[in-house]
Amino acid sequence: IARTARFFGFTAPRSGFTMSDDDMMEDEDYEFDYEDSDQDQDDGQVDMENEYYTAKGHLQDGKLQAALDGFKKVLEMQTDARGEWGFKALKQMVKALFRQSRYDDMMNSYKELLEYLHVVTKNQSEKAMTKIVDFVSGSPDMDFLQRFYDTTLSALKDSQNERLWFKTNMKLAKLWFDKSEFQRLQKILRELHRSCTTDAGHDDQKKGTQLLELYSLEIQMHTEKKDTKKLRATYEQAMKVKSAIPHPLIMGVIHECGGKMHMQERDWGSASKCLFDAFKNYDEAGNQKRIQCLKYLILGKMLSMEDANIFEAPEVKPYKQDPEITAMNDLMMAYQRNEIKNFENILAKNTKRIMEDPFIRNYIQDLLKNIRTQVLVKTIKPYTRIRIPSIALELNIPEPDVEALLVSLILDKKIVARIDQVQHMLIMDTKDDATNKYEALDQWREKLAALHLSVINKTAVA
Repeated sequence: IARTARFFGFTAPRSGFTMSDDDMMEDEDYEFDYEDSDQDQDDGQVDMENEYYTAKGHLQDGKLQAALDGFKKVLEMQTDARGEWGFKALKQMVKALFRQSRYDDMMNSYKELLEYLHVVTKNQSEKAMTKIVDFVSGSPDMDFLQRFYDTTLSALKDSQNERLWFKTNMKLAKLWFDKSEFQRLQKILRELHRSCTTDAGHDDQKKGTQLLELYSLEIQMHTEKKDTKKLRATYEQAMKVKSAIPHPLIMGVIHECGGKMHMQERDWGSASKCLFDAFKNYDEAGNQKRIQCLKYLILGKMLSMEDANIFEAPEVKPYKQDPEITAMNDLMMAYQRNEIKNFENILAKNTKRIMEDPFIRNYIQDLLKNIRTQVLVKTIKPYTRIRIPSIALELNIPEPDVEALLVSLILDKKIVARIDQVQHMLIMDTKDDATNKYEALDQWREKLAALHLSVINKTAVA
């Protein structure tokens, strides 16, 4: 039936088989030709096609071994030259063997597939290879992935397929990042950067999307290594790239790392802006890191001592009731109200949601110091002298910690006082108040004297 249908210029339907777009080659024009040699060649193509779809049917039914046997038969049915059905069969074999974790057999089939790249068009080979690279990249076996990427890159050396070469190198670079092999990672990054540079040595803005993808990984590396100087330089370079349409996930990573950098520099305003942009990017990409980024945004708002309600933003409002965010929001409310005991209780009850994040944990002591300082200033305000044990009881911290806070306030000239360590007493110094009063009276006296002199002069003239 298939042979008769092909003769008249269409393909016979096959029950139980579905052709996906990437398995379909472009439609061919068939002309009537009665020469025996061409007819025999056509018959061979039809037989291979039928065998291919039979094997694919086994694959869809979960009969992996039967499918593999069928695809091998397609390869055996080829005559002298490699053809498109052999290319398709090998592509399916690679995927099937990968699913079975038969990595050695899969690599053998993959190497054979690479020899078929010239059989199909450049667009078809790139599409197939891209899908295989993405498919295999989900493997948790890093040694296998390294072997796979190295094999792919070796095959692409002379193919002039820059997009696939760049993508595979980025996959390998990500692998080295995950393994903390920073020396190997930097080598790949330098090579990738050269491919995105003009002859004058500047970033090629025509390759803006690739540049941002490259900078994203480089920024993550500098963040991991805590190299703030290089992180800032790379971040600033990334922000200069304008002619690009990057995936929102890439921009999310860049803005998140930029926000963390500003947090380390204690530039809370810039940090909040970057983290909010990162949250929006992750949200657009549908990535779960949006929750983590929103927590960092709340942290930045607390450290900046701002009273602004971030949940007024329409992008943030839907996440207000998320359990992870609720804990951070409760913490922020207690912080803004200077409710120190409530603040500490929330931290104790939500250890997993708050304290297990190392980035947040780094700033908890800053938050505690801020809220204790605010409560301390409020506590001592009505007194001229107050016992340090009483302050310690109010703040729920040891006396040495209270003394450290008081010393910090005195040195910063936020209070005028002295500590009597013998009596464990804070004594507020009121001398400055008296001095200010007498200075004001002296200025008043001088102004009255000047006015008196002016009146006498005017009287004399009259």
